[in-house]
Amino acid sequence: MIEFVSPPASGRTFRRNARVRLSEAGPDGNLRLDGAARLLQDVATDDWEDNGIESDVLWVARRTSMHRTGDHWPQYLDEVELLTWCAGIGAAWAERRTNIYRGGELLIEAASLWVPINTAGTPQRIPASFSEVYGEAMGGRKVSGRVRTSTPPDEARRAPFVIRVADLDIIGHVNNAAIWQSFAQVFRVPVRYAEIVHHGPLEIDHEVEMLWTADELWLLADGEVAVSVHVVF
Repeated sequence: MIEFVSPPASGRTFRRNARVRLSEAGPDGNLRLDGAARLLQDVATDDWEDNGIESDVLWVARRTSMHRTGDHWPQYLDEVELLTWCAGIGAAWAERRTNIYRGGELLIEAASLWVPINTAGTPQRIPASFSEVYGEAMGGRKVSGRVRTSTPPDEARRAPFVIRVADLDIIGHVNNAAIWQSFAQVFRVPVRYAEIVHHGPLEIDHEVEMLWTADELWLLADGEVAVSVHVVF
């Protein structure tokens, strides 16, 4: 499990209220992890649009980890509050932390390793003004850009994974939240911890296969691991 740092005592944070909607909850009423990922993306986008930095970079998630901390798991129509901030920076990436609360109780803490790119998908330098806006909240913390590697075992179960046009984002890759939908195919929430790592993009012309065990999942694009998921119940 990665380190989940606490909210900063000073510096920029951003808050947003949301409600668990029909598209984010499963038949049991629980917030699905792809729904949680969508909430994380939305509040991150709102923060970036609000921060006053003039830049045309887009941010893509390389790794996202979610940790359940409360006794309650978000349910359909729950009113939740999201608090997000930048918790550290590396050579060409940044870590965004987000907490999800209900009624003041911390339910889920999430940490995402974000990489800036342009609309063509090429990695970009972090804007010079980034530290001016987020530096105080980071407190000088540095984060590594390394992500764990994972190889499916021979005994893993297998099934096709269909990419839909509706899953693609504005740069033509399968969106992070849409990739989390693979989790709902084989695992159920609540979970204690879940982590997804993007080893490469998924695109519409890829032949994708899903493999899984009791606590791991992989998406293979043309035979190569593009996504790996680890879960703790």
